[in-house]
Amino acid sequence: MAETVAIITPCYRAERWIGAAVRSVLAQSWPDWEHWIVADDGADYEAMLAAEGLRDPRLRFVSSGAIGGGASRARNVALDALTASYAAILDADDRFKPDKLAQAVAALGHHAIVSVALDEYDETGRQLRLVGQGPDRELSPAVYKWTSLSMDSMILWDRRRTDARYDLELTNMTDLELLLQLYRSVRASWHLGTPLHDYLKLSVSMSNGPGVTEKMIRSKREMLRRLETGFYPMADARGPEGMAAFLRISLRAEETYDDAVAAQPGLLFEDHLEPMLWAHPPPA
Repeated sequence: MAETVAIITPCYRAERWIGAAVRSVLAQSWPDWEHWIVADDGADYEAMLAAEGLRDPRLRFVSSGAIGGGASRARNVALDALTASYAAILDADDRFKPDKLAQAVAALGHHAIVSVALDEYDETGRQLRLVGQGPDRELSPAVYKWTSLSMDSMILWDRRRTDARYDLELTNMTDLELLLQLYRSVRASWHLGTPLHDYLKLSVSMSNGPGVTEKMIRSKREMLRRLETGFYPMADARGPEGMAAFLRISLRAEETYDDAVAAQPGLLFEDHLEPMLWAHPPPA
C-alpha cells in the first residue's frame, strides 16, 4: 500500500517564494502526498496560491495561531495535526526536485530516517555548490554531519518508528536538534547522494544575515552542552560523541570564519567548514 508523505512548510512573509515551493511539490513523481502550509503571519496562502493557478485537494492550509511565532512552533502545529506515516520538511524558500519523494519513500522502506544531498543556490538563481553528493549509503549519527554538513531540513522520517517535535527554546539549528531526537530510537539513517533538494541561501533569513552568527553559536553551544550531559541518548551509543565532535569543529569554524572571508571574499561557510571536518575524522 502506498504511504502518504506529509510535507510541512511554515510560512512567514513567504509571498515571494511559496509559489515555487508548491510547484515543486505538485511536480513530484510520487503522487501520495499532502502539503501542510502553515501560515505564521496571518496571510491567506490558499487565496494567494489560487491567484497563481495553484489549487490541489492535497494542499492543507492551517494557521500557527500566532504572528511570527517561529518556524518551530508552526511545524509542530502540523506535526500535531497530521496522521500520515511519513513526514518531510520543505521550507517556503526551498524546492524539491521531481523525484525526491519517490526515491525517499523507497529508502524509507528500509530506514526510518532519510536524508538527501542538496543543490545550493543564492536568491538570484546562481548555483553555489552541492552538499552531500556521492553514493547512496547508510550513515550512523556519529558520522552523519561529515556528509550532511549543511542544513538538515531536507530529511524525511517514518513517524511510526521515530518521531519528535521541534524545540521551541532554540532560535537556530532546530533541524539538527530534531534529528538528535529522532536518532534516539534509530541506529542509522539512509543518505541519498543524488541532489534532490534545492536549498536557497538567502542573504537575510533564519540562517543568514545580521545577528544570525551569534544565534547560531548560542544554539550550537546549547546542543553541545546537552550532548555532553547525556540529554540525547541514542540507539547507537557512539552517536552523541560524534555529533558533539561535529559541533566542536563547527564552533571553531564560526570563530575563524570572519578572518577567512576577509582573506577570500565570498567564501561559503560550508567551504570553510568542510576542510576542518576532514582534518578531524569522526570518532571510530
